[in-house]
Amino acid sequence: MPVRSPKDLSQSLKNGTIAPVYFLFGPEACLRDRAARAIADEALRGTLLREFNESSFNLLTDDVRSAMAIAEQLPMMSDRRVVLIRNFSRVREADEEVLLNYLNRPVETSVLVFVTDDIDKRKKLAKSLMAGAAFEFQPLKANELQSWLRSRLKKLEVDIEPQAQQRILEMVTSDLHTLTNELDKLAAAALPSGRITLELVDQLISRSREHMNWELSDHLVAGNRRAALKTLRDLLDDGVEPVLLIGLIAGTYRRMAMARELLSRGASPAEIFREVRMPPFKQTAYLSMLRGSDSKALARKIQRVAEADLAIKTSKATPRMQVEMLVCELMG
Repeated sequence: MPVRSPKDLSQSLKNGTIAPVYFLFGPEACLRDRAARAIADEALRGTLLREFNESSFNLLTDDVRSAMAIAEQLPMMSDRRVVLIRNFSRVREADEEVLLNYLNRPVETSVLVFVTDDIDKRKKLAKSLMAGAAFEFQPLKANELQSWLRSRLKKLEVDIEPQAQQRILEMVTSDLHTLTNELDKLAAAALPSGRITLELVDQLISRSREHMNWELSDHLVAGNRRAALKTLRDLLDDGVEPVLLIGLIAGTYRRMAMARELLSRGASPAEIFREVRMPPFKQTAYLSMLRGSDSKALARKIQRVAEADLAIKTSKATPRMQVEMLVCELMG
């Protein structure tokens, strides 16, 4: 069975179809978490003793065998019990056979939900999960993200200026959890008018260090020397160690080189952005930059970053001067 989308999951739940095992994976954690809740809500609909029939485990700290023991128990005064297992990619090889045995003969009265960012799809366990009720949660595309934002604001019963909406999407690009928190904050601050303005967004959404890191990377990609140097100065003045910025710069150019190589091999945009994470609304410009880039020039820039890293670690000039000179040369 091919991997299905979140919309397919929503439709099956609306139809009252409950699978004994679900596999929810992909980088968009907010949508994954909501899907897991939706599965639990539907599976336990009408259950009076929900707290006795819903269990959650995290393989960062919990043993998967404990979760399986719960899944094999009969529900208490309910048709089903739900067992959620997060960070499933951390499962130990020694436990995979136990899981495979369960997948071959799942307990009819249990709903087992595996959740993870990703998993090695070459393994037998992964193939078994992918053949069942597997749903992938990729970052939203630009139009989907805007639609999601409008839907969220509608639920919050607030309006927004077009310029304010664009600014939010520019400043909050990490994930939907962060975007949800920022929208909730803005909605509360917009009272009593119920309208989010550009001024309000600029006041309340802080330009954190994470945002500035993204800005520096964006300016390097765009070849905007003045903006890159300004953001670099702000980060250095904020106390960021130059060697950490060297790592950020190196990562930016390594991702560019990887994406350029994939593009030269004829990879599709979807394949490229599975390897090189990029907010959907930036992908078109990034692809345009890649098509105009040169592999040899990128290799030289990566070599220059390595030289600057060595110079900082061997005390040649001050670290701040080294990273500033590096950005000037890369933007030259």
